[in-house]
Amino acid sequence: MICSYIDEYKEEFGVEPICTTLRNAGVQIAPSTYYARIHRQPSARHRRDEVLKEEISRVHAENYDAFGARKMHIVLNRQPARPDRGHVARCTIERLMRDLGLRGIRREKTPHTTRSAPRELCPTDLVDRHFEACAPNHLWVADITYVRTFSGWVYVAFVTDGFNREIVGWQVSRSLHTTLALDALQMGIYQRKRAGDDLSGLIHHSDRGVQYRAIRYGEALAEQDAVASVGSKGDSYDNALAEALNLLYKAELIRNRGPWEGIDDVEAATAEWVHWFNTFRPHGSLAGATPIAFRADNREVSTLAA
Repeated sequence: MICSYIDEYKEEFGVEPICTTLRNAGVQIAPSTYYARIHRQPSARHRRDEVLKEEISRVHAENYDAFGARKMHIVLNRQPARPDRGHVARCTIERLMRDLGLRGIRREKTPHTTRSAPRELCPTDLVDRHFEACAPNHLWVADITYVRTFSGWVYVAFVTDGFNREIVGWQVSRSLHTTLALDALQMGIYQRKRAGDDLSGLIHHSDRGVQYRAIRYGEALAEQDAVASVGSKGDSYDNALAEALNLLYKAELIRNRGPWEGIDDVEAATAEWVHWFNTFRPHGSLAGATPIAFRADNREVSTLAA
């Protein structure tokens, strides 16, 4: 603290006069003490901290400023330990992130976007708020969220695989018509069919939005021998997995990188975020793995399920 004070004012007043003034004020420091301090070699801990601070700052900036200490701990220790820093303890990351003024992004609740269909027209709730799937393509969840832009509202539909939390389909539109949700579904179907996956028996779960109850949407599911499921209670917990993705999307991308000019900006940024989400972002529910890595590590499960 005292040396930092001298550093700040030494060009203007000189080291010796500052030390004299400080001693007269009761702060005992000699010029020789100051010079010895600034020429002292930094400790091994200090050198390691500087390496880690640089790496933490880089990882934080490259990942939408989204990571708190927990996810930063996962990412920094994902690869074999580097010789210049070794394994990094979470408490060390917490300390250094505090020093750097870095923190993770907090999610906020957002209102519903879809308009509910009459209950008597809705399929049965086959999920009953249990969103765990034992293999890929056993459970997909779908929902729609919205983005305010300078050109008006933009709507974004996502389809997520409950097994590995992978976003398999998405679409952006200026309207809430059925085509928005259907295009996201068709993207997921195309990608998984292209990979040779069998979608028969897939449970597609959503809220009671009219987009998901449309005839065209039901026909697209039927063509794959998939079955629709709709939350029975009519609140956000009915589709909690999809709602959680919406909250992450709004927190990590939309509020974090906005404001937005229009649909083109949102679409391009969403494409980048989805790729990052699937490929680089660690998930607590997957023991810190990314969706793509988790699926690759469980190929045997995928093969048996097929």
